[in-house]
Amino acid sequence: MRRMAAPAPIDELKHTPLEPEHRRLGAKLAPFAGWLMPIEYEGALAEHRAVRERVGLFDLTHLGKVDVTGPGALGMLQRVVTNDLSKAAVGEALYNLVLNEGGGVIEDLIVYRLEPERFFVVPNASNAPRVLRMLEEEGAEDPLHLMYHQDWCFLAIQGPESVNVMTRLFPEASDLAFMRCAESEYRRRPVIVTRSGYTGEVGFELFTYQDVASELWADLSEAMSPFDGMPCGLAARDVLRLEMGYPLYGQDLFEASTALEAGLGWAVAMEKGPFRGREALVRQAAEGLPSRLRGLLMADRRHIPRAHYPVFDGDQLIGEVTSGTFSPLLQKGIALAYLWPGDVVDLGSAVEVDVRGRRGGAKVVRPPFVERSPL
Repeated sequence: MRRMAAPAPIDELKHTPLEPEHRRLGAKLAPFAGWLMPIEYEGALAEHRAVRERVGLFDLTHLGKVDVTGPGALGMLQRVVTNDLSKAAVGEALYNLVLNEGGGVIEDLIVYRLEPERFFVVPNASNAPRVLRMLEEEGAEDPLHLMYHQDWCFLAIQGPESVNVMTRLFPEASDLAFMRCAESEYRRRPVIVTRSGYTGEVGFELFTYQDVASELWADLSEAMSPFDGMPCGLAARDVLRLEMGYPLYGQDLFEASTALEAGLGWAVAMEKGPFRGREALVRQAAEGLPSRLRGLLMADRRHIPRAHYPVFDGDQLIGEVTSGTFSPLLQKGIALAYLWPGDVVDLGSAVEVDVRGRRGGAKVVRPPFVERSPL
């Protein structure tokens, strides 16, 4: 069983520039990935409902923000990430993985192509320094420049009304399709506007300088007030992403399991040429998967799966839950779990999850668990 690292002391944590606003709103703050972040305001259930039915505003400043520019940017990134960035036009984004030599997942991230020779990389908070170091150490035949934006904030507007909220401040947002991005301006500061998110709803993400974070938060809050929107914390975000079956790094993705085991082969472009971990994935695809990340839908609402709960097929231990929660939409427990070997059970098969000593029936399913679409 994997052990989770103990949280850092409060005085060692990084702080979002919006912390005073979060405290004013009565947010519950807690350590997360080396930062002191808002976990919830009015409650995860109310915030989940706001995003699914109306609109919600998230502070995600803890995530990394790296500019990679220059003639050598594309070639270098192609060797570090798994997807084929040469196929991304200016204004497009691609989901990517960073692998170790064994094909294990070091990181998952999104890369935005802002200009022909400028890429914007957004890694997870806990891995941002490691990703930056890997980019610095990867050789490049042509000149390139790396800029880690430690003085930038990151806000997200998510939900069915997000387009109406965004266009009040950024009219160009109405023309963005899913996984597209554009450069804009707010109070004379550059802003990267993206049509993306981690909730399964229509949504947008904004990157700009921290010195306008409070004003931007206030303007977005005012713009969403006619739609009864609300600020949302990381607890609601975790339930939202799990309903969509989106894996979380450090929870569902880690170096001991490969991209193929995690079911992310669609984000791996084997044909593009060499990248770290490619040979290991080729071997594994030929030999068969030792495990496979699957979705589990509980049969009884009383049984709520949680991380590290064992999964059984009869008396045989066949897996372990990595993420689990109660879905407010389905009124049932849902989970992601690694099942071993990869072909031990088929989709639709019945299994059991040991929920604190009691077996709860579950069906093996292919996520998403809920019928939503960010498109």
